[in-house]
Amino acid sequence: MSTNTIEHNRRRQDFSGVESIWLFGYGSLIYKVDFPFLEKHPASINGWARRFWQGSHDHRGTPDAPGRVVTLIEQPGAICKGMAFRVSPNVFEHLDVREKNGYLRFSTTLTFESGNHAEGLVYIATEDNEAFLGHAPDADIARQIAQAVGPSGPNSEYLFRLAESLRTLGDECTHTFAIEAALKKNG
Repeated sequence: MSTNTIEHNRRRQDFSGVESIWLFGYGSLIYKVDFPFLEKHPASINGWARRFWQGSHDHRGTPDAPGRVVTLIEQPGAICKGMAFRVSPNVFEHLDVREKNGYLRFSTTLTFESGNHAEGLVYIATEDNEAFLGHAPDADIARQIAQAVGPSGPNSEYLFRLAESLRTLGDECTHTFAIEAALKKNG
């Protein structure tokens, strides 16, 4: 699958007659909210783990020196905390471009802190996209993040802002925090 997923995403869901839909953010969508929303609430999704396994050629790196950003990997029993935004479907015109580097929109069940559930959408970069980098030791990921810079800024800024946002949400994302610690130790 090509890394540019804009048109693919626009064919994935039919928003005819839909006034609003929930969107789950687990990476930069938590802290870089550059889209209008109707409401937002902390939420989680089950069975998914956040991992710095997706290459960023367009935001936090370049085609020659990609950065690393998060995607979700299926993991039974895992709980991924993030932020849920209720948005108008026209927001996806912008978000499909922002998330074009290998991310596809999938349906998911969100669980809010209240215990209530709702159906929504989440962007996931699957392993069959050309920008997928996959697993690497934490120190190697940290080293790549330390060196990568793209049009949206240093890859390290993405990591640090995400880690700060996850702490604010009360998420114990050991993967993110281990990479942050490795970057601070060797950076």
